[in-house]
This record gives sequence, structure tokens and C-alpha cells, in this order.
Amino acid sequence: DLLYGVRLSKDHPAIRAIGAVDEAQAALGLARAEAAEGSELWDLLVGIERDLWLVMGEIASQGGKPRISEARVSAEMISALEREIDRRHPETLGRGFVLPGENRLAAALDFARAVVRRAEREVVSLSHGQSLTVAYLNRLSDLCWVLARSSEVEHRMAREGRGRSAELKEDGGSGASGS
Repeated sequence: DLLYGVRLSKDHPAIRAIGAVDEAQAALGLARAEAAEGSELWDLLVGIERDLWLVMGEIASQGGKPRISEARVSAEMISALEREIDRRHPETLGRGFVLPGENRLAAALDFARAVVRRAEREVVSLSHGQSLTVAYLNRLSDLCWVLARSSEVEHRMAREGRGRSAELKEDGGSGASGS
């Protein structure tokens, strides 16, 4: 059942979209389990997982009006993702094609990115007007990519025994290594 008692078959596009977003939420939870509890990344992922409840709720409220106006994906939610991307993007420049799996956290974030992209495709198929859910999922998949690359940089620095400031200075500020 969707909100407001609307019954749909298990293969209805709305049910598939909600299921895909639920899987994305679970994949992000897996990535969070690899992050240090209480870290900035851990907190960020908790917030995103909670945002995905709003995404699922908005999809489930199709055909009815949400009873709580705040229970919708907002432009501010998308802007928050874009700020996180912009803040971390310099350390991921120049990476090009990437083979996922340099470390467990990066691999989990890359898996989450792929699941979020699938959820985005399912939501696009619903084409429900003014909703910002597709834009939110699009930016979220980009953020997952940036977070995975950032995790690789941090992993590489820890493995080499260097700090972030040393690596940024060596490569002109991009944070990407030459390997």
C-alpha cells in the first residue's frame, strides 16, 4: 500500500521506485558501517539515509497531497549535497576512470552510487511533475562518487604515513596521487 490507502501491485513502477530507494538507503548504511562511528562522514551518511525516507514518502504520496508540507524533497536538500560535493571535489580531480575497491569504504560508497543511480532511473520512469526527487538522487550519486574517491585519498595517505596537508602541497592542491 502507498500512503492514503492506494493499493498497487508489487511490479507497479511506484513500488519498484520505493524499493530501489530503500535499497539505496541500505547500501548507504553499509558504507556508513565502514566509516568511523561519529566521524564527519558517518554523520553525513546518517543524514542522507534519513533524507531518503522523505524521498520514499514523496513517491508513496503520489496521487494524494502530502499532509505535512515539509515532508518533500527540497531545493535546500539538493544544495546541501552540492555543497558537500564542492567541498570535497578538489581532492578527487584528475581521477578519470576508477576501478572500485581500493578499500572497503570506497568500495561500499561505489556500490551505493550504483544503487542510487538505479533508484534514480526507477524514479525518472514515474515522471511525477514538480518533484525534486530525481534531482536529489542525481546529486546523491555524484556525492557517493566524490566520497569514494576522497576515501581512497585518505586510505592512500594513511598507508603511506602522510597527512592530508603534505599530499595537497605535493600535488598542487588536488589531493590526487600520481598512481
